[in-house]
Amino acid sequence: MTNTFAPTHRASLATVMMLSCCAALAGEPADAAEADTGPRWTFGGFGTLGVARSNADQADFTANDLSPGAVGYSRRWSPTVDSRVGVQAGVDLNSAWSAVVQLVSERTLRNHYTPSVEWAYLQYRATPDLSLRAGRITLPLFLTGDYRKAGYALPWVRPPVEVYGAIPLSSSDGVDVSYRWQVGRTNNVTQLFYGRADVPATPGTRAQAHGLSGVSHTATTGALTLRASVLRAHLSVDFPRPLFDGLRGFGAQGQALADEYELDPKHAWVATLGFNYDPGRWFAMGEIARLNAHSFLGDKTVAYVSSGYRHGDLTPYLTYAVSRPNVPNRVAGLDLDGQSAQRAAAGAQLNGGLNQLLAAIPRQNSISAGVRWDFHSGYALKLQYDRILPLQGSTGTFINVQPGFRAGQPVGVVSAALDFVF
Repeated sequence: MTNTFAPTHRASLATVMMLSCCAALAGEPADAAEADTGPRWTFGGFGTLGVARSNADQADFTANDLSPGAVGYSRRWSPTVDSRVGVQAGVDLNSAWSAVVQLVSERTLRNHYTPSVEWAYLQYRATPDLSLRAGRITLPLFLTGDYRKAGYALPWVRPPVEVYGAIPLSSSDGVDVSYRWQVGRTNNVTQLFYGRADVPATPGTRAQAHGLSGVSHTATTGALTLRASVLRAHLSVDFPRPLFDGLRGFGAQGQALADEYELDPKHAWVATLGFNYDPGRWFAMGEIARLNAHSFLGDKTVAYVSSGYRHGDLTPYLTYAVSRPNVPNRVAGLDLDGQSAQRAAAGAQLNGGLNQLLAAIPRQNSISAGVRWDFHSGYALKLQYDRILPLQGSTGTFINVQPGFRAGQPVGVVSAALDFVF
């Protein structure tokens, strides 16, 4: 599967090595002349050294809730939002069997950079067009889902947070099968997948996705690539459990609220559609997705469009992104009429906690402008400015929100990143 997002000279050996997983999805067979020479190893890696600054002082900007490097309230300048490093090793055992392992070190929910296994799978090519994988594999949800953590392969400093931050999971433990087929001049890859994900959150809490299954289809004709994906899973997140236990203490009405908004577990689904048109000198791309978790995570529609123009080693670009909830950001909560003063005060706190969760369903617009400079093979320097506007009733995609945070006021984030592959 060709990477159409990087600049024209993207075919450096390191980039191809780093994105070998994408080629594997297309079912490329090993060269027959090399099939009997024994195992063939590849090694490579990628990294981002980034720094960001936010003018917000009542909330933190983050690119991903599962790797929450933050800037704004916690600190005005921070290298943790985008910085990461990854290494990858692959081996072709013969023309049919191969394996890939990728380790990534980035900021985690437990505030450290301990390397984690991003990919670790065994692949079997049953035919030149049909392949099967088992292990820890990429979730093929978005256009850049196969390499969303490899900044060098992206035109921006980071993928639009409204869309990619809505599904922070990037891999799952399970199996998939990919089939390549052609209709006229259109190359197609259809992928079915099944698995689970278990992510440690803060100490003593976890986020889990079980029965994670779906289908993804990618069609490429000339400079145009289209991808559509559908995913369903049973999700559970246990960190707000004290809130819902408290609601249940208020009888039937509290039980109804807990049943409606608690994620323990709930059936969730995601549908995405994206396009990328890249004739070489310029590119235009966009994605739209709807996500419904039947819980405090909400039902929302997210989208972005982005375009850039390549002039020598420079690529200026613009991106516009939106996130809209399809449910209210606020509910009446418990009816506290007739309650004692003590229970009314406790109920008011529970209502406030529930509405604080619902306010975190992003209702937000953002516009980003940036430039990429490919100053050396395998190295790219990027500068980007984001103007982020959380709309009334929502805290947007921000975290660590403080009482003084005011929706409806734009937040500016300036970022610089050095992306590299080796």
